Amino acid sequence: MEENILGRHREMAMLKQIYESDRSEFVAVYGRRRVGKTYLIKQYFKNRMDFYVTGICDGTPEEQYANFNRQLCEYSKSYFPIVDNWFDAFEQLKKYLAGLRKKRIVVFIDELPWFDNIVFIVCGSATTWMVSKLIGSRGGLHNRITHKIKLQPFTLSETADFLKKRGFVFNSSQIAECYMVLGGIPYYLNLLQKNLSLAQNIDNLFFAKNAELREEYSFLFRSLFDDSQAYKRVVELLATKRKGMSRKEIKDALKLSEGGSLTRVLNDLCRCDFVSKYYSFEKKERDALYQLCDMYSLFYLQFVANFDGFDENFWSNMVDSSAHYAWCGYAFEQVCLMHVQQIKNALGISGIQTNVCSWVCRDEGEGAQIDLVIDRRDDTINLCEIKFSMSKYEITADYAEWLEERREIFRKKTKTRKSLYLTMITN
Repeated sequence: MEENILGRHREMAMLKQIYESDRSEFVAVYGRRRVGKTYLIKQYFKNRMDFYVTGICDGTPEEQYANFNRQLCEYSKSYFPIVDNWFDAFEQLKKYLAGLRKKRIVVFIDELPWFDNIVFIVCGSATTWMVSKLIGSRGGLHNRITHKIKLQPFTLSETADFLKKRGFVFNSSQIAECYMVLGGIPYYLNLLQKNLSLAQNIDNLFFAKNAELREEYSFLFRSLFDDSQAYKRVVELLATKRKGMSRKEIKDALKLSEGGSLTRVLNDLCRCDFVSKYYSFEKKERDALYQLCDMYSLFYLQFVANFDGFDENFWSNMVDSSAHYAWCGYAFEQVCLMHVQQIKNALGISGIQTNVCSWVCRDEGEGAQIDLVIDRRDDTINLCEIKFSMSKYEITADYAEWLEERREIFRKKTKTRKSLYLTMITN
């Protein structure tokens, strides 16, 4: 039960409240593939589950009915004939549940989108299906859901706890790099072997013969989106533009005609935590930038997609390379952008309303860029410089002077009257 679940404290508190409520509840749990939805529900309700079935990916209706029937017969310890429609299938389920003499009955339907039309606790990796067809349904399911839980990847801190609990002895830089590759996805983290170094683990998962995560990329998109190629085109374009692109830039680069399909793709990718939407300092909605933020996809597209398969120790052999250091710098920026609340906590400003953005000035002779701007309601701005380092990072006198010059460029170009604090973030 709870003792087997790492993190997820908010979600477990919600499940406890739901289980102990005095009304019927319909809970929808959604989130990206491998994030731990099924594990959370099965572990939390381990000895209290009265019926559980999971949809078969790409299964025919006949396969889905047979699968449902097997689970019903197993849980009920009774014989039910296989039917050929969901009305009769749920009548059988209702008959079984009606015979249970329990105050609280828990029914869990996993991967609901693969059933594609049925109705307890339900899970689905296809976030867009869950949001549009179930949570946002205007049909028979409208307003029937009493709770929804979007399960996010582990934070960096939760990833560190996960690794420690399983006996890994990675140092803080290695934990950060592990997160920069696998992105806090519990399934991926479970594939790590504690007797191997981080570099050896990455080689095993991505570059060895039959590496387990080398084919994950294509299946990941096929399992989430019907038109997976359209989504992959946007993701693969954003992977080449690390600072992000506007909607118009994406449309022009992909040679798309004007229409709502790109907006839908971008919104879906944001919902599924593949892409983040943000703004430059004091810019409007139309100036929004989209940036690829899924750590697994970023790593895969840079190093694995075009891997020739010859060097099974590829990552171990490039740990001291300039390409590795450059990737670490960019990936660590993304980790920081995912953990703005933790950064605010560390700065002692967690209760202050803020806008988070970036800033770039391309004026000749006075060009400057700020990785992270925390614009605060208390008339203050933190200008954050983000650096990944394999050892303790030293701010030299020259570097400090450069930071101060950049602060003055920001003050001059934005004409802000707010107090400007220089903030350094390193691993």
